[in-house]
Amino acid sequence: MINRALIRTKVVQLVYSYYQNEERDLAKSEKEFLFSLDKAYELYNYLLLLMVELTETQRKRLQINRAKFLASQEDLSPNMKFVDNLLIAHLKQDPAFSDYLSKNKISWDEDFIKSLLDELLATDVYKVYMNSEDNGFEADREFWKTSFRNLVFGNEKLIDHLEECSLYWNDDLDIVQTFVLKTIKQFNSELGDAQIQPKYKSEEDGEYAINLFRSSIVHGKEYRDMIDNNIRNWDLDRVAMMDRIIMQIAIAELINCPNIPAVVTLNEYIDLAKSYSTKKSGYFVNGILNKIVKDLQQEGVILK
Repeated sequence: MINRALIRTKVVQLVYSYYQNEERDLAKSEKEFLFSLDKAYELYNYLLLLMVELTETQRKRLQINRAKFLASQEDLSPNMKFVDNLLIAHLKQDPAFSDYLSKNKISWDEDFIKSLLDELLATDVYKVYMNSEDNGFEADREFWKTSFRNLVFGNEKLIDHLEECSLYWNDDLDIVQTFVLKTIKQFNSELGDAQIQPKYKSEEDGEYAINLFRSSIVHGKEYRDMIDNNIRNWDLDRVAMMDRIIMQIAIAELINCPNIPAVVTLNEYIDLAKSYSTKKSGYFVNGILNKIVKDLQQEGVILK
């Protein structure tokens, strides 16, 4: 789940925070960096759990209605399509998801789930789904693909709730929700194998995260000198600190990650500059990094 794009974003955030702190402690900052990655994966599982808890809350409602003294025929024989959704049944049996939940005690606020469930039950998507004769795994998965997007993407009430739960989640939501949606799309009807995304796609990604974070700081002065030497006709004091941090991390990746093509590194950090710094940062960072890449190639420091 935690891919290199997310790792780069986290490194930028935490390295910037490191230099903002007067009492700089590399070990402490690295611990916070790894914790922030753990929290991103926790959010991924938390959003998957959202669908499960919405389903189970509705199941409990139907059970309560069925037990009423003067239960109606609808209460006694409710439409069970939503609560018996096959995607949710498969998710609940996913071994990796079950293992994560058993090791990490996470749950949603009951009142919040009830409120969100009411929103879901009032949607046209839900009504069409419940009345459709199109049954089976594909239809059940399609329902949640649409409903998850409608419930989560841009939902201010949900955003506020997640921010109250963890300050880390506010920065992670945009990218993590796309991972959840991707998981829903890729889920299949085969039981037994784990289908949710692991924390890291490979061991190499975990090593990449630590390597990038450490080298960005340990060799920070060296990399900043490279940047300063390539800034001509610029007042150094007017160069945005975030631009310098982003270029510093890009240089760390260029030098310490030989398997990543230079053009990939440049494109990724130019995009980060556009997102995290000023309007002109993308153009500025692109120009400086291209000069540095040429210098490093001529010096034989990088062979890519």
